[in-house]
Amino acid sequence: MKNIEYNRTDAVNYAKKWALSRNPNYYNFQNLGGDCTNFVSQSIYAGAKVMNLSHNRGWYYYSASNRSASWTSVEYLYEFLVNNQTAGPYAQIVPEQEIEPGDVVQLADSSGDFYHSLVITQTKPLILVCAHTYDALDRPLISYTYHTARFLHIEGVRKW
Repeated sequence: MKNIEYNRTDAVNYAKKWALSRNPNYYNFQNLGGDCTNFVSQSIYAGAKVMNLSHNRGWYYYSASNRSASWTSVEYLYEFLVNNQTAGPYAQIVPEQEIEPGDVVQLADSSGDFYHSLVITQTKPLILVCAHTYDALDRPLISYTYHTARFLHIEGVRKW
């Protein structure tokens, strides 16, 4: 297995291009619980260019009916990124000060349930994000109402 660099510029450019519209190559999950993590996965894939095809624990998308749970679920994406030891992107939770453009932030309510995934497009002077479900292009993170945020720093990508 070979480590390759995560292309943050490609991830951010993808997020900005598709923040206010939908890429026709991907199903829009807006009316099936939300499209936020699907959009974040698309952005990560633009920067990683490697999927993990493992049936039970992977991260992949071929169609709305042939995809991993981690592609479209907030919690499953988190679990995949922080636990991935094989192909695809991998991440760790970091403090807000250590994030970079192309990383991911996930928001939780007061009960601790994480419900929204966003792509970080800028870190200074303000953290800006792009998102789907509640479509946003370079929206300040501070404008969201949430109880807790977890920041996932994508460290790299593994490929065979």
